[in-house]
Amino acid sequence: MARKRSGFTLIELLIVVVIIGLLAAIAIPKFNNTKGKAYWAAMRSDLRNLATAEENYFYINQSYAPSLAALDYAPTSGVTVTLSALPAGTPGWSATATHPLAWPVTCAIFVGGAPALAPATTEGAVGCSN
Repeated sequence: MARKRSGFTLIELLIVVVIIGLLAAIAIPKFNNTKGKAYWAAMRSDLRNLATAEENYFYINQSYAPSLAALDYAPTSGVTVTLSALPAGTPGWSATATHPLAWPVTCAIFVGGAPALAPATTEGAVGCSN
């Protein structure tokens, strides 16, 4: 007397696990790349917001802010913005932005008499390394 058993065989289950593994191997790097682009966009946005805050400060005080504390500005969580100090009387400013999860990408901007910070090459435009 033969009994009919219902269910999946071990081979069928192994094939399903392999297919799920292949799909995960394709999807996870794409997801990580998307997160990296989001961090990169946050750095660029923070530097553009810094430029707006600096121009607002300049409009009121006829000079650029000596530090980030003097501005009404707060970077995105996780983004580190560094405003470079310039010699007194030098009109302009430069800044860099980094994010630990977007490493090694760095973004920079410079305005006025400030020296160009790599990777920025055009005054007033945010430049990012790849």
